[in-house]
Amino acid sequence: MSGIVKLDELLKNMRPVISEEEYVFCTVKSFILDDVEKLNPICTFKEDEGLTLILEKNIAQKYQFHFDEIFKKITLQIHSSLQAVGLTAAVSTALAEKGISANVVAAYYHDHIFVPANKANEALNTLQSLSQSS
Repeated sequence: MSGIVKLDELLKNMRPVISEEEYVFCTVKSFILDDVEKLNPICTFKEDEGLTLILEKNIAQKYQFHFDEIFKKITLQIHSSLQAVGLTAAVSTALAEKGISANVVAAYYHDHIFVPANKANEALNTLQSLSQSS
């Protein structure tokens, strides 16, 4: 099943949902795959400086990882194509207009936006309004 490409359809039907969990971004310079798997990251990304992990906050605290911010994950519950153009820009712009940072992770089926935990409800309302006005 291929994802949706049309921006107007994506925005109108994105159905954003906020996570119960709180997440943090951490980094490790060296790692063993088994050790990383024990942390149950929801996302990893290898950069020149180290491996970025997106972890549940309680796991990061348990293993004493350093993190700067606490985030909530908002998932757009529409199967967006990785070839879709403009969804990230539209979502980021709407949130930026409210002064809310957006860290977007595009996965195979859905887009996930990590927003500061203290602004998560405002972010969700902003995205719902964007969807309703599309």
